[in-house]
Amino acid sequence: MQALYLLALEPVSESTSDPNSYGFRLNRSTADAMSQIFVAMSQKGSARWVLEADIKGCFDHISHNWLETHVLMDKEILRKWLKAGLIYKGQLQATEAGTPQGGIISPTLANVTLNGLERELLAHLSAKFGIAKANKLKVNVVRYADDFVITGDSQELLEQEVRPWVEAFLAVRGLQLSEEKTRITHIDSGFDFLGWNFRKYSGTLLIKPSKKNVQTFYRKVADTISGHKTVKQENLIRLLNPMLRGWAQYHSPVVAKEAYSRMESLIFRRLWRWSTRRHLNKNADWVKKKYFHSEGNRNWVFAVPVARDDGSKGLLSLYQLSGTEIKRHRKVKGAFNPFDPEWEQYGEQLRQARMEHSMRYRKQWVSLYMSQDGLCSHCGCALTKETGWHDHHLEYRMHGGTDALSNRVLLHPHCHQQAHAGKIAVTKPARS
Repeated sequence: MQALYLLALEPVSESTSDPNSYGFRLNRSTADAMSQIFVAMSQKGSARWVLEADIKGCFDHISHNWLETHVLMDKEILRKWLKAGLIYKGQLQATEAGTPQGGIISPTLANVTLNGLERELLAHLSAKFGIAKANKLKVNVVRYADDFVITGDSQELLEQEVRPWVEAFLAVRGLQLSEEKTRITHIDSGFDFLGWNFRKYSGTLLIKPSKKNVQTFYRKVADTISGHKTVKQENLIRLLNPMLRGWAQYHSPVVAKEAYSRMESLIFRRLWRWSTRRHLNKNADWVKKKYFHSEGNRNWVFAVPVARDDGSKGLLSLYQLSGTEIKRHRKVKGAFNPFDPEWEQYGEQLRQARMEHSMRYRKQWVSLYMSQDGLCSHCGCALTKETGWHDHHLEYRMHGGTDALSNRVLLHPHCHQQAHAGKIAVTKPARS
């Protein structure tokens, strides 16, 4: 039932969300929040101070009265969800505040609660200081779920004007800032947010994986290796590769090469110990030949010979962190609303740009290209590298269309624009 109500509530939440709110929203991610902070703080004249805010137990303390008054859905149904309680150690406990535990609608309810933090703060500053002076204060709000940062041109502004306003905003909703985790920091000293460290070095803003994030990930990998001392090498590699690939790709939009190399060195030491303890009577050279191989220009690659699906033999190698490409993330526009037909074309182009480096997307593109005989589905002319192409949904996603290949075609960029501007119906071409 929550899923059904979420289908109706999510478009309402999107239309009232702050431009720089990125958590639990379609086509938005931590990388978008990171990119917005870079936009707000990277220039020489950008804001220099940051209020690092953390809401104390956000999901557990949101006021039920506030939710019932402001959430645009059936009040009785919402009240039943909020008051349903939870079972802890076999006993039912009443819930007097907070969103439904584990409910799929809870993140959206939290977003509805915090919507307005950015817009209302900027409106408050404009009303108090005037629009021209308020713009010079360099106040920017970037929020991901219940974590957010607010930039400002001075420490006094954030301490005396912004923080009191934020505390009052949250208090109405039954929330408060965590005294231990909320602080005001200068950008030259740096701050951590969403697993990254933001800091200016000689005036240049560099974003790197935070020390805490690196340490937490290394501990996870080390525990996985030490907890599987007796498994086959192939199985250990299959356990580690998704972890390594996921961590590396998360940090791929930032300055992470040094962190990758350092992590590889630490993991190598763990794997060497894992290998040598299995053969206490063998020398180091024997262990190296059994567990480590050469692959291209790389030596000491933790790998194992395996049979491929086609019957040929090859090496299953540990994912190479340092080989991960560092590429700038394409940030979503703050005003983007995936439920507004006016943004459908932009949404398609954004998804295409973000997926172009994905092997899965490349396979889908080849399938679409072959099914259309390399021709645009609108004008019938050839699709080439020079003309470019756009990935178009026949039935718009906001109208219920899926990402299935049967609902997508390739169009020239100008044909794509015509299809949206003129609301021209494009059909799936028949194979010749």
